[in-house]
Amino acid sequence: MYLSPQQLAAQMPDATQLLSDEPEMESSLHYNQLLMLVSCLEWLWRNRDDFFVGANLTIYFSREQLRSRDFRGPDFFLVKDTPKRDRNSWVVWEESGKYPDLIIELLSTSTARVDRTLKKELYQNRFRTPEYFWFSPETLEFAGFRLTGNRYQEIVSNDRGQLWSEVLDLFLGIDAGKLRYFAADGTLVPTPEEAAEQERLQKEIAQQQVEQLKARLRSLGIDDNLI
Repeated sequence: MYLSPQQLAAQMPDATQLLSDEPEMESSLHYNQLLMLVSCLEWLWRNRDDFFVGANLTIYFSREQLRSRDFRGPDFFLVKDTPKRDRNSWVVWEESGKYPDLIIELLSTSTARVDRTLKKELYQNRFRTPEYFWFSPETLEFAGFRLTGNRYQEIVSNDRGQLWSEVLDLFLGIDAGKLRYFAADGTLVPTPEEAAEQERLQKEIAQQQVEQLKARLRSLGIDDNLI
């Protein structure tokens, strides 16, 4: 039986009591991949305050699930049109009944079967999450699905093997063994560290160009302080 967010709220403990209950990531490969997905999107959307990114965080959505504790939260999920603030977990009945708009699972030997079957069905039928992707940091298996009507339909890749996300308005694709974001024009969305290095190089090049121009002016007998 499905309950409204109001009915759920009346029967559930306070959200502040519901801490995330997730196991550690499978490996450093999985941890680093998750960190990259979170940090890149946070950097790209750094001027926005209308979204929440969950990383290895429990989603609480029903009495049955809360009682059995047999559901593990997604590795990565995104909720749009919600205040950007810290949360101990994602509690559906405390969030106006909102479920994730996008989910990414990182496949591993112990979770791949569930991610491809039971979780896919849950995200399709209960969460109604518009887009669901999975990626294996070990084998590089990558697939994506978009909710069309009541069913997930597989997203067709472009000629670079990338999948378009309508939720993100970005491509997801593999680069150097990592799942990365790409802009519509194919530009790789940088990590914060990559962005800082790009900015440093641009400043360095600009300074070199200024010095070259000053040297040219001096060779012509022109005061380089005019620059």
